[in-house]
Amino acid sequence: MSKVTMIGATGNVGSYAAHAISIIPHVHEILLYGREGRDALLRGIVQDFIDSFAARGIDITINWTTNLKDATGSDIVVVTAGSPRLPGQDRMDLALGNARILAPLAQTIGVVAPESKILVVTNPVDVMTCVMLKCSGMKPNQVFGLGTHLDSMRLKSLIASYFEVHVSEVHTRIIGEHGESMVPLWSATTIGGIKISNLPAFSHLPVHDFINSVKSSGEVIIRNKGSTVYGPGEAIASLVKTVLGNENRILTVSAYIKSEVHDIGDICIGVPARINRSGVFPVTIRIDESEVIAFRESVEKIRTITRQVLSTLEQ
Repeated sequence: MSKVTMIGATGNVGSYAAHAISIIPHVHEILLYGREGRDALLRGIVQDFIDSFAARGIDITINWTTNLKDATGSDIVVVTAGSPRLPGQDRMDLALGNARILAPLAQTIGVVAPESKILVVTNPVDVMTCVMLKCSGMKPNQVFGLGTHLDSMRLKSLIASYFEVHVSEVHTRIIGEHGESMVPLWSATTIGGIKISNLPAFSHLPVHDFINSVKSSGEVIIRNKGSTVYGPGEAIASLVKTVLGNENRILTVSAYIKSEVHDIGDICIGVPARINRSGVFPVTIRIDESEVIAFRESVEKIRTITRQVLSTLEQ
């Protein structure tokens, strides 16, 4: 049985993700962490959870804290803390401010829970994953980000709707930045095991519209309801379940790569990775040349911003 610590538990995504995680059978304890001064809110959230557990008839220990040392013994630490993206704001606008919030948290986690896995959700998630990896001093397989996991699921849903098939029949991935330079892997997309390019209907697929829809999905939701909650929350829970259940699923997350994608690497970015209780392990892949070019551009964008952020933090 496992302990999950949620950093940023007073936020919309953090609190909903914690609730979704509470359903996972491998979880026996959830710790909600918030900054000092949020005691009353944390206490209220915990009591609300306890009522929910009673209604569902489940027995899970849930506590709250403003002292991150209580994260000792955590199997997974989920990080949703930081400033949220506002309407009209790019994820990259948040980089330095959120890095300054996450860096000391990473250092503490590296000391009090050195054997844990860290799942980073804070945006820009690829840059923040690098910050958490660098500042925690933990191994690359221990630190990963939500990355393009939800983006891939969004594209999967659009394709399933277009071809009028069950979503489970569609396998597709988006790699690269969780943002404007994301790269859809049409070369690796299948429907019912059939390569999508072998289906006559593919020639009429509104590819650009689909990718633009995926890119703008979060912005549209934020504009209409203030924040994205349920999609990210369920995506987070699915990754936690994959780790704790030792499922060895291959999902597309932000992970540190060296040479797995056409010898492009030394950065944290969205790639297919095998995920289990030991952590995340990027899978070596070969993709179409046009996808390689786009991925390289995405990597260089993230690399530049990451270097700037880490350099500023060091100063």
